[in-house]
Amino acid sequence: MKLALFTHMSWPEGVNQASVFHNSVEQVRLAEAMGYHGAWFAEHHFTRYSMGSSVLLMLGHLAAVTEKIRLGTAVIVPNLHNPIRIAEDGALVDILSGGRLDVGFGRGTYGYEYGGFGIPTEDSQTRFRDTVMTVRDLWCDRGVSVKSPFFSVHNVDLVPSVVQSPHPPIYIAATRSEETLDFMISNQFLLCIAVVQDTDSGIALVEKYKKLCRARGQPDRLDNVPFFRYVHVADTEQKARENTKKHVDWIQDIMQWRRSLTDTTEVHVPMQRWREQRDALPPNDKYIFEKRAFIGSPELVADKINMLKNYGVSYFGCNFAMAGLSQEEVTKSMKLFEKKVRPLIS
Repeated sequence: MKLALFTHMSWPEGVNQASVFHNSVEQVRLAEAMGYHGAWFAEHHFTRYSMGSSVLLMLGHLAAVTEKIRLGTAVIVPNLHNPIRIAEDGALVDILSGGRLDVGFGRGTYGYEYGGFGIPTEDSQTRFRDTVMTVRDLWCDRGVSVKSPFFSVHNVDLVPSVVQSPHPPIYIAATRSEETLDFMISNQFLLCIAVVQDTDSGIALVEKYKKLCRARGQPDRLDNVPFFRYVHVADTEQKARENTKKHVDWIQDIMQWRRSLTDTTEVHVPMQRWREQRDALPPNDKYIFEKRAFIGSPELVADKINMLKNYGVSYFGCNFAMAGLSQEEVTKSMKLFEKKVRPLIS
């Protein structure tokens, strides 16, 4: 079972911004020392939910302080960027890391992320595909020209070039949409399972992906498909839930809140104000513990991971750093996972 880290770099009230970034770096270094295969960072904008506004810049820094661990984006939102910029920055990270870059793309959430950039949500699927394919072509071809309704590229030769051949692995954060899966499989891109999907939904997506790959006569390459989950390990299930409850609740609250905002952000508004004015509740901690998170004793967490293995999953991504959980608790959980969970899933 290959392992990876995943983080949003969340910024709850009362948390120092700089500490989030520095702690994330130390978590990646610890994961590398433990032999993890990859470390993945999410892109988001204008929100406390995630400070991953320049995810490739973050990976460029990590390239300088790590040696072996692969560095991934889960995901870049291509609709918010010019494809040349993504291709250039990605190529530079690939060079600086010695060919350790993995690039995941997804359409993200609409709301104010699109609004802040002045990007319309109409035709987002077409814009997404045009941008992803143009990035791929810029990495592979010479004299690239593209006429899209959303951007124009004329006779461009990318400098610098990527190290990996023909290009860094491309991942798509897909849903059960047959259209998206067809786009991914047709171009031999890889699947990644988002941390915000219920586990059952993620498994169903893996099964559908495998079936479509078989129908196309293509390998599913599941050994390179990361299945991301919220993870926390403590000596007992009760202790693990006590450690993470308020952090799990905060994640669900901020996700619900930011989806409701189309022309402003929640950054400078107290969370309590939203909790008092909303007229519906998001999924509660009990739901997340049962349906989405792998939180509990070492044996419980190992059982859940081994259940995934029964469906062919062999690359597991751990979101240990949950929304304000202290660095002490994060590293303690990582070390307990290493000591007691890993032997049970190997």
